[in-house]
Amino acid sequence: MDEFEAIRLADYKQLDHAQAAESMDISRPTFSRLIEKARSKVADSIVEGKELLITGGNIDFKNTLHHCQDCGEVIQHPFGKIMDDCPDCGSNNIEDLARPFLSGRHGRGGKK
Repeated sequence: MDEFEAIRLADYKQLDHAQAAESMDISRPTFSRLIEKARSKVADSIVEGKELLITGGNIDFKNTLHHCQDCGEVIQHPFGKIMDDCPDCGSNNIEDLARPFLSGRHGRGGKK
């Protein structure tokens, strides 16, 4: 999951290594090692035609996603913040996309 997050931040979100490392709360050299491993695995998958599996351990959410069932808007906001209405259409028909993946008594998918 850390390598996936590194790819997402550097190659999808276009953050530089320092910004991405800060976002992941790791050092810049550690981020550079992660992104190098991740890119190597993606390249191997593409060139060799191998299946790319993304697996990992516990995840600690800083943000969560909600989906408006009426207008389709996907909204990212800080974890634990209550969302009553869609900011786009005002509907209260909101689905918490992270909730099915949360476990443990803390509800954050992390350590118990």
